[in-house]
Amino acid sequence: MIYITGAARGIGKFLFEHFSNEGLNVVGTYNNSVPDSKYAAQLSKVDITNSASVGNWFTNNADDTGSNILINCAGINYSALAHKADLDEWKNVVNVNLIGTFNAIYSALPSMRKSGYGRIINLSSVVGQKGTVGTSAYAASKSALSGLAKSIAAENAIKGITINNINLGYFDIGMFNEVPKKFHSALLSSIPNNSLGQPKDILSTINYIIDTDYLNGTSIDLSAGLV
Repeated sequence: MIYITGAARGIGKFLFEHFSNEGLNVVGTYNNSVPDSKYAAQLSKVDITNSASVGNWFTNNADDTGSNILINCAGINYSALAHKADLDEWKNVVNVNLIGTFNAIYSALPSMRKSGYGRIINLSSVVGQKGTVGTSAYAASKSALSGLAKSIAAENAIKGITINNINLGYFDIGMFNEVPKKFHSALLSSIPNNSLGQPKDILSTINYIIDTDYLNGTSIDLSAGLV
């Protein structure tokens, strides 16, 4: 079973529909976005900041095949200079991007440990490394995933479970499309090859992580050299 959070839009939707088209057993979550996928029946409305809601989703979609893969795509952004930030909005980014990700991992681990196999893949961001004006909430929530992965890897590697992050640069899908167009030119010029990444690059990296037993507790920069 492949579990994908944030599967109703952007990168999560792309991955959800790709694996579904492959005939694999896939379920996904959505919250505020209205699903428009032909596989909408496989999607559940889940508040990933609520551990009980996440736990119920895993229970209702339990899989005894032992092939458990969790891909954490759910995430939000909030842009503001730190001294002008709305604290509730700031905390909400951390609640979704970090605590929500942990809630999904927490619910997935028992089944993975029992079966002796698991792949946990978190979509993170190079923003957590490079220091970008107005992104303190987003950067904090994403950079925290590095330490989270290292700790969970140390605890669960003996059980055949790996956890890794993909630090995404700018892609022609997802949050880049929410950036005002007046900033697109400057963002493109900051990328060494002056082009956006494509969804297929994310997919190939995810497949590599799934297939590689010895990759664990680390982060892959998928950013065309953007630093």
